[in-house]
Amino acid sequence: MHPAPSVIVFSVLSGAGFGLLFFLGLGFVHPSGLVAFLWWGLGYGLAVIGLLASTFHLGNPKRAWRAFTQWQTSWLSREAWASVAALVLLAPMALSDWLDLGLPRPFGWLGAALALVTVFTTSMIYAQIKAVPRWHHWLTPVMFLSFALAGGAVLAGQSFAAVLLSALAAVLLAIWQVGDGQFARRAQTLGTATGLDRIGEVTVFEQAHTAGNYLLREMIFVVGRKHAQKLRAIALALAAVIPAALLVISGEVWTFALAAICHLIGALTARWLFFAQAEHVVGLFYGKR
Repeated sequence: MHPAPSVIVFSVLSGAGFGLLFFLGLGFVHPSGLVAFLWWGLGYGLAVIGLLASTFHLGNPKRAWRAFTQWQTSWLSREAWASVAALVLLAPMALSDWLDLGLPRPFGWLGAALALVTVFTTSMIYAQIKAVPRWHHWLTPVMFLSFALAGGAVLAGQSFAAVLLSALAAVLLAIWQVGDGQFARRAQTLGTATGLDRIGEVTVFEQAHTAGNYLLREMIFVVGRKHAQKLRAIALALAAVIPAALLVISGEVWTFALAAICHLIGALTARWLFFAQAEHVVGLFYGKR
C-alpha cells in the first residue's frame, strides 16, 4: 500500500507519546516543577501532534469529529475516544507534578492504562483488515505496543529500556518473517477473490483500467526485495539495536536523548515498510500479486 507520510507520522509519534505518558502516569518517574512541565509536555506534545497528523489523510479533515460517532463498529472511533479519555484523565496528574500538588500516584493509573489501550486500538485499525494478509494477525498489535513501550521507556529515562528495545528487535524480526508468507498462506488468488475458482482457473483477459486510478495509486505499491532488506536492516539497527547498545554503555541523560532520536528515526523507517510492503488483495485484479 502507498505509505502516506501523515499516517506514518501519526502512528509513530502518537505511539511514542502515549508510551511516555504510560510510564509517567504509572509513576515510574516523579518529576516536579519545570522538569515535570517539560516531561509531561513532551508526552502530550508527541501524542497530540501524532493525532492531528492523522487528520491530514482524511478527504475532508474538517469532518474528523465524526470519528467519535462510530465507536460500536469502528476501531478508528474507539481510538478517538480512548485517546481523549487518556489525555483528560492524565491531566490532573500532570498538573500535580508541575505544581507540586502532591496528588497520589494511583490517580494516574487509569489514564496510563488508557494510553496503552489507545495504542492497541490504533493497531487494530490495521490488524482487522482481512484484505491485507500481512497485517491480519496477532503480531501487528504486539508490534505497535512494543514500539510504544520501548520508545516510552527511552523517553522516560528508564534503566530497563534496553531490555524493551531488545524485545522490540525480536518482535520486528518475527513480524517480518511471518508477514512475508502471509499472502501465500491465505492462498488468495483471482479465483478466490471473484468466487469463480470452483469452475476453473481465473485469469485477467484485459486490465480493468487503461490509466492510473485511486486503487493503483493507494492500494498497490511494490518495494523491491533488495531495497526492502536494506531498509529492514536500517530500521532494526536504529529502532532497537543501536539505542539498546547506547543505553548499555552509558546511562547519562545525553545517551538517552541520542537513543531516543535513533529510535524515532528507526521507527519511522519501520513504519514506512509496514505500509509499503502491505499487499492488498485488490492487486490480484491488476496482476500485481
